[in-house]
Amino acid sequence: MNQATKTFTKFNPKAYFTLIKSSIMEYMQYRMSVVVMLFGNMMYLIIIYNLWKAIYASVDTPTVNGMTFTDTMIYLVLASAQFSFMEAYLVWEMGRGIQNGDIVIQLIKPMSYEMYQLFIIAGGNFFNFVVTFIPTFFIVQIVTDWAIPMGINLLYYLAAVLLGSMINFAVDYFVGTICLYTHSIWGINIMKEILVTFLSGATVPLAFFPEVLYRIVMFLPFHAIYNTPLTLLIHNDLPVAEVGRMLLTQLVWVVVMFAAARGFWKVSEKVITVNGG
Repeated sequence: MNQATKTFTKFNPKAYFTLIKSSIMEYMQYRMSVVVMLFGNMMYLIIIYNLWKAIYASVDTPTVNGMTFTDTMIYLVLASAQFSFMEAYLVWEMGRGIQNGDIVIQLIKPMSYEMYQLFIIAGGNFFNFVVTFIPTFFIVQIVTDWAIPMGINLLYYLAAVLLGSMINFAVDYFVGTICLYTHSIWGINIMKEILVTFLSGATVPLAFFPEVLYRIVMFLPFHAIYNTPLTLLIHNDLPVAEVGRMLLTQLVWVVVMFAAARGFWKVSEKVITVNGG
């Protein structure tokens, strides 16, 4: 039975819910990591505040590339918090599974390897969203005197985050599959993380990119992971047509990236060799 057949003929919502639940329970065993992430987000907030305060103080206008100091600070701090719950380190997990042979056990389960990883990660993402992103969000609101609009933009953001998380998963799944050939993923994953965080706007808002680079980035899927959700969150005055276009673009990238990742895995799983097998 191939992976596609497993996905559709063995579909069992209860099984997927169990995976999500078990992932959440596993994360709850490491509560100190939550404290560390929250502390890290607060340190990042302080650093970003002072860095960009100095940058905006060096120019004569309160707005740079359409973003105020408050917009920039909110964007970058929430981008860091968003990374905390969206980055599930799937590439590392796939690499370890291929190297130690655990992937063989997962492949014989009555569930596609892709769906197994997707729902395990979904549980961790949900847990980290609740315990790290939401507290960071309200701390940022307090610091900025509730500068983030509290309206329909929150629903747009949640929809965009869901789609962005799926794109991020597909990118990781594609890159993780490379380990089937290299049996070592460290260098490739480091390069992937640098490129994705930079080209997605997680480290520097895309509004600050040179025009040529900005146009190139908008033709790639990465901007839909971080920039799109954060733009929808910060700006509640976007026309409905523009919001729809942004969400539709994300949806298209979800389909394209999942098709690419699934196709690459289907071709590559034939070369699996672990422990001499």
